[in-house]
Amino acid sequence: MTYPQTLDWMFSRLPMYQKQGATALKPKLTNTIAFCQYLQNPQRHFKTIHVAGTNGKGSSSHMLASVLQEAGYKVGLYTSPHLVDFRERIKINGIPIPQKTVVHFIEKHKNYLIEQELSFFEMTVGMAFWYFKEQKVDIAVIEVGLGGRFDSTNIIDPEVSLITNIGLDHTDILGATIELIAAEKAGIIKQNTPVVISEFNPLSFPVFEAIAKQKNAPLTLADKLEVHYKSDLLGPYQLKNIKGVVATLSQLKGFHINEIHLKKGLENTVKNTQLLGRWQKIGSKPTVLCDTAHNEDGLSIVLAQLKQETYQKLHIVFGFVKDKNLASILPLFPKNATYYFCSPNISRGLDAMALKEKAAEFELDGLVYDSVSEALIAAHKNATIQDFIYVGGSTFVVAEVL
Repeated sequence: MTYPQTLDWMFSRLPMYQKQGATALKPKLTNTIAFCQYLQNPQRHFKTIHVAGTNGKGSSSHMLASVLQEAGYKVGLYTSPHLVDFRERIKINGIPIPQKTVVHFIEKHKNYLIEQELSFFEMTVGMAFWYFKEQKVDIAVIEVGLGGRFDSTNIIDPEVSLITNIGLDHTDILGATIELIAAEKAGIIKQNTPVVISEFNPLSFPVFEAIAKQKNAPLTLADKLEVHYKSDLLGPYQLKNIKGVVATLSQLKGFHINEIHLKKGLENTVKNTQLLGRWQKIGSKPTVLCDTAHNEDGLSIVLAQLKQETYQKLHIVFGFVKDKNLASILPLFPKNATYYFCSPNISRGLDAMALKEKAAEFELDGLVYDSVSEALIAAHKNATIQDFIYVGGSTFVVAEVL
């Protein structure tokens, strides 16, 4: 198979959360455990840091990897979802897994994958662990895909676990309250293993405290840290992620990380890891910026940042997936912007006309477009060089723009 044929098979042949939503998820780890046993348990051959959370886990994972790279280590990085190319999910020192390696892995294990009915995510996790073992990484930063307790990544025995912000997202799967969601995220806390909580939330922190105590896991609250580092990941909300990263690395034993590594690693996160879609500027005159924030907590932070920007008029190109609680998200958006309603090109994409009708209830006005690209083209035509175009609402909208 060619690389495109391999990806087509992976995306279409097997269940995938990004396409199907909750029906693609399996509340058990037996498939992943069996697959990794079949691969001779590659995850036992390198050290790991495990990262969970509602918002900030991707940025934090990339920051951790960047600092460890600056310290001279060979660092694996597993994240999801990808924005442009599947290979973004599996990197070593910022370099994506080669296309031929993806093809070879799928061809070699295809019969097993079909017979055992592995999900897209299960096979991808196995591929990442196998690749990191083959390439003899010193350590790998592993980002949870969804939740924590039953996430396919949760078969590792990390050196330290990090849990970032907790908010209401994927409530159809993880639970309808902060406490229930926190309990799912806390599933990555391991016996006698340090755990860092990036930010204090009075509803979630007692959950983490109780589970950490039950598992004799030393717990650190990073909120209280005084830090003066800056990151090339833009937005004031990154300070919370930086605190969590610094606290996590302070709990990491057996690795030499000094002030210079921390400073340079945080300042060069995008350069070192090739991270996309976090407050990313993709055009000027007018300024065009995209961000993958897609839930109430994440969008409230991004929209607060938007208010700090200088422009004559704001144009917002956005779309969502069907499972979002728009009644809590749409009130966050400014009424004095011009809206370009669109739908990401996936089966879970929310119909653009349905989005326009819902947005009208919150006095958000604009036109409907047949695709994300058409919406962005229209925004460009309407905007002057002093205006600002924001693209977001969904990871998949940003992915299409990039």
